[in-house]
Amino acid sequence: MHQQYVKRPAAPSGSRLITRQPMEAMPNEMQFRPSERALLRADATEPLSDKSRCIRVSTPADGPAIVALLRNAGLHPIWQERGLHWKYWQKRADWPGDRSFVLSDGSQILGHVAIVPGACTWGHQRAAVVHMIDWAASADAPGAGVALMKHVRSLADAMIATDGSPDTLRVLPVLGFRRYGTATLYVRALHPLRYLTFSAPWNWKTLPKFLISVAWGLAAPAVQCGQWNTRRIMPEQVQSIAAILPSAGANRVVMERSTALFTYLLDCPIATVTLHSVEKAGHIRGYFLLAFVPGQARLVDCWIDSSEPDDWQALVQCAVHVARQAPGIAEVITVASDPLLSGCLRQSGFHARRKTPVQMLIRKGQDGPPECPPVQMLDSDAAYHHHGYPQFWG
Repeated sequence: MHQQYVKRPAAPSGSRLITRQPMEAMPNEMQFRPSERALLRADATEPLSDKSRCIRVSTPADGPAIVALLRNAGLHPIWQERGLHWKYWQKRADWPGDRSFVLSDGSQILGHVAIVPGACTWGHQRAAVVHMIDWAASADAPGAGVALMKHVRSLADAMIATDGSPDTLRVLPVLGFRRYGTATLYVRALHPLRYLTFSAPWNWKTLPKFLISVAWGLAAPAVQCGQWNTRRIMPEQVQSIAAILPSAGANRVVMERSTALFTYLLDCPIATVTLHSVEKAGHIRGYFLLAFVPGQARLVDCWIDSSEPDDWQALVQCAVHVARQAPGIAEVITVASDPLLSGCLRQSGFHARRKTPVQMLIRKGQDGPPECPPVQMLDSDAAYHHHGYPQFWG
């Protein structure tokens, strides 16, 4: 999740009223750093007093103004028209609702938020969840950021946050988010020499990072898939893995996946996304989803119909095997909050680079999951967001 505040409103756009939300006061007893206090003052302590301001669904015509707002906030937005359309406005069979919203004042856009929709299931319960992305507001619009957040909150049973700036992560509990667990960012070096190829210009960090990646590469276990095989699944073949998608149990929480979700992701114009089945003895047992951005492969989602660590280890090894065959890739990265998957990643030569809290805001009257959902990169825009040039985690 990304939230920043800019000094000027973005370019003009049309307006259609959806809702206006009252603001809540900031708790006086909380102690914040100056930057956090400014963030909360700008967003949480003042109402939207101007009746001309409204929250509405964005349209493709708003694209340039949204990009300008996000750029001024330092969020490095995707600016290509096709990428914006896919992320905000392309129809999704798994989520018929809207996914991008702006706060406007007449012809001016003062704030924006988009969502990555999903669902969390456990036992016989299911909760629709959304992850906010591209969340930005003008400092000239007090209350805009929280008003947008409250509108998004009304769209689902729960909101989930798995990343963000340090200030945003500290502010979320003030807005009602509760910590459920921790997500860990992992990296495994695949071709260390390619770090030098992509590192231009070099600086004093280049050589130490290269030496670390070489050491990690030498220490990583050999990639062995054993009796397991992989097969790339094309968009028209996605239905073939429907029977082995994640399923909840009495004591298991899962993030819901669907063939409609995978069909949408395979059409992503921002990153190259590939879906692969994992098979043993001629039977499909699991799958993994890879995204390729400059210099980097991302294991954005994976699942196998087993609770055995050896099977999950084989799944990870198969994903690494496919990732290292891709041209121009130096490393493979992933995110996991599930202890079983995290353990298999470490045993497969992945190294933890950063930890972030998994926080949720549950709608009043709704039950939350009994434990931390097993989030992966697919549950946010981490699956495909990049700056257009290599940015390595190794």
